[in-house]
Amino acid sequence: MTAPPSPSPSSPASLSTGSMIARQAIMNGQQAVVGYELFNRSRTQHTAASDALLTFTALSHAGTDELVGQVLLFVNCTHESLGGGHLDLVSPDKVVLEIPPLGHAAAEEVHARLPILQQLRERGFHLAFNHTVLESTYAPWLPLADYIKLDLCLLAPDQVAVLVKYAGRHSQAELIADKVESAQQYDMASSLGVQLFQGFWFARPTLVQARVLTPAQTTVVQLINLVRSQASIEDIEAVLKRDAGLVFNLLRLINSAGLGMAREINSLRQAVMLLGLKKLFRWAALLLTAVRNADAPPSVATSAVVRGRLMELLAQDLQSPEEAGQAFVVGLFSMLDQLLGMPLADAIGLLDLPQSTADAVLHHRGLHGGLLALAQACERGDVAAFQEAARALGIDERRVDAAHVQALSWASAIDRDGG
Repeated sequence: MTAPPSPSPSSPASLSTGSMIARQAIMNGQQAVVGYELFNRSRTQHTAASDALLTFTALSHAGTDELVGQVLLFVNCTHESLGGGHLDLVSPDKVVLEIPPLGHAAAEEVHARLPILQQLRERGFHLAFNHTVLESTYAPWLPLADYIKLDLCLLAPDQVAVLVKYAGRHSQAELIADKVESAQQYDMASSLGVQLFQGFWFARPTLVQARVLTPAQTTVVQLINLVRSQASIEDIEAVLKRDAGLVFNLLRLINSAGLGMAREINSLRQAVMLLGLKKLFRWAALLLTAVRNADAPPSVATSAVVRGRLMELLAQDLQSPEEAGQAFVVGLFSMLDQLLGMPLADAIGLLDLPQSTADAVLHHRGLHGGLLALAQACERGDVAAFQEAARALGIDERRVDAAHVQALSWASAIDRDGG
């Protein structure tokens, strides 16, 4: 067995602002990745709040090659975070919750924690424990274990041999040799029948810059209040449209593999209807936690909202309300390069949008692409391009001017209202 090549960690200095997540591969004996353990490198302390923030950020990236691809997410938890609403947003079959031991816990506390672990397992989550779950104190937890990690930096080879045999007799869990740092450790664990491995010998943790736009705090609060009062979908959609960060994060989430939706969603109305008020509230509340110290969104976000609104108003003359809503999204996402500080094609690639939407943004194809070209010409004051785009769409230039004034007034009213 020769050491497989390890990707070198990315340099933090080369990454733009965002949540810093480290991932380390968990591999089988054929060096195929079966999962990634995620670590929050933006926080120095591991708390229930950091668990929620890590899960929220990872959710928005689940299913992208950038972070986890299509494999399992192993997420470290505190016992306090296991009842958190952020887990309502997760497709359970894609997540492994790493459950920590209780230290010098009395048997009573093990039994007290048992119901929540059983509920998580019944909901479809996979549970992972370290080797302490094989101790007699944790016997009630052992039947719930899908994975058991054996820390090769803490356990001597003879201890590993005993634990492997015990786990094989008393559980159905898959064993993971953790902190494998040498060929000798790999050979030892493999000879005992362990089939999953994690450690520097296979792959060092690599840093991934998880880009999540920061919406205005006041807008998130308003959204939460509307959801709690069970407001109409129209009212909720109106608030979402006021903030580019909200729109980006919601559609990123709704189309992620972590949520397990069966089809791609590219309109806010569809997103709200499919997500449902309960999950929407959980998402907004978690987002509020993540942005509680955030400043107001930059002016580029306002410009993106104006562009999207202008395109929506023009599309309403030509399409159904839902299709016009998609025009808003195209206009908004056409400025993602400025919002995220990265090339537009890369930014659009983060969203896993339908091809028609991506083509409209990137190549001005289709009706929405034509509306985008018209809006951009209007913003630049390019008279020739403006007239050509309006003529191609069959839209009267005066109608465009009126819609632009409406969009600007709409955005100004939002600013006066504080988001």
